[in-house]
Amino acid sequence: MTLLAESPVAVGPPAAPPADRMTRRHKLILTLLLGTQFMLTVDFSILNVALPALGADLGFAKENLQWVATAFALPAAGFTLLFGRFGDLLGRRRLFLTGMTLLAAASLLGGLAQSQEVIIAARVLQGLATAMATPAALSLLTTSFPEGPLRSRALGLNGALLSGGFTAGALFGGVLTDVLTWRWAFLLNLPIALLVLVLAPAVIRESRTPDKVRLDVPGAVTVTAGLLALTYGFTAAGTYGWGDPSALVPLLASAVLLTAFYLIERRAAAPLAPVRILNRPSVKWGNLGGFLAFGMETAVIFMMTLYLQDVLHYSALATGLAFAVPGVAAVVAGLGASRIIGRFGSQATLVGGLVVQAAANVGLLFLGTDRHWFIVVLAVLGIGFYGNVTAIVGFNVTATSGLPDEEQGLATGLTTLTQQIGFTLGIPLLSSIVAAGAAGYGSTTAPALALLGGIRLGVAVDIAVTVLGLVLIAVFLRRAARKNAV
Repeated sequence: MTLLAESPVAVGPPAAPPADRMTRRHKLILTLLLGTQFMLTVDFSILNVALPALGADLGFAKENLQWVATAFALPAAGFTLLFGRFGDLLGRRRLFLTGMTLLAAASLLGGLAQSQEVIIAARVLQGLATAMATPAALSLLTTSFPEGPLRSRALGLNGALLSGGFTAGALFGGVLTDVLTWRWAFLLNLPIALLVLVLAPAVIRESRTPDKVRLDVPGAVTVTAGLLALTYGFTAAGTYGWGDPSALVPLLASAVLLTAFYLIERRAAAPLAPVRILNRPSVKWGNLGGFLAFGMETAVIFMMTLYLQDVLHYSALATGLAFAVPGVAAVVAGLGASRIIGRFGSQATLVGGLVVQAAANVGLLFLGTDRHWFIVVLAVLGIGFYGNVTAIVGFNVTATSGLPDEEQGLATGLTTLTQQIGFTLGIPLLSSIVAAGAAGYGSTTAPALALLGGIRLGVAVDIAVTVLGLVLIAVFLRRAARKNAV
């Protein structure tokens, strides 16, 4: 990722004339970077299914288990923008390799952990590693392919693997927990990270902003603190309730800090995220679509993990295997999305994908306690994730296309931030609503029924937010298109 106005140095050999076929080097770069992105996304969700086993082994109270996930989410969201600028200054490949090294060390630490403190520390380090490697990998990927069919194809595969990685993480977590132990959810990273560290220096050349620039320290401090406070506030709301000071104080602080960040960026000589690029409708509304795709559908996976294990009482293995269906749908959608964009355009593809995502999730409003609902969950997730990944590809292309070269890096940086914030904020936001809905049933209702009521409320909010967002996107993008046509 880059968040500078200067044009980034291209990765690899000089760009060839536009072509629809990838070179051998393109394929090597694509395989390496997409494989890494897939692994980082798997890391985000792999412990969701394994949390009960991990908690029992290390003595976590049930109400404190979610902080294992939050320990990852806080640095992953909070430091993405800051590390993106460090990549600009110090070199994106260097930051990418540093992140992968830290990920390997943190995964080993987590796999060997014998206490709650160590497992939390390992998750924090994994979150920091993700904040380093994810924006660097996407920026290296984008600058390796010229705008057009090749970049659309690369972004399509990237979108499929990002969404598929989240569902695959749930699948791997369930299988590893039942067949081996939850510790392999950490140790699985080691051989992959080491392979990347060996191959990347030979395949990817260094890339950085050619001109020396200053670090926007006030902007970096306010946005990092603001995102940390926002993530913490959502998570605390799920644990203590929306009216508790533990949630209200950080949420109010995040509003103040992020407002301050916006004002700082309007006046900064070398802004971390120049506000002017958000004036472009394709960037503004494309990124809203990306947030809805990443945030709302990953929250659905989390809610269905709760439903299958705590309402229908399926094992971790069965729960994990259920997520193979949306994983396959995600890959199929990613492979075909570039053709859909070629026929209907990226903006229509974004809106259409979100429509399918929201419509499919309506089926989850009628879930019951009978185990036959398992089949409905599989069908809904399969259809929903096909629309979800189609929307993700449309978002990436919409938010990065039609811009001058000097703004490409800015646009890529914002899409990376949107992806990361969607992943990290969607689950805390919806889980807090599920918790509030379940608590509303009182102590006289069976826990499974109360949780089911909370999940239905969470799904309803998920659908409502998605529909409201896609309507705004469709209206304002169409208005901008008409204005440009005049």
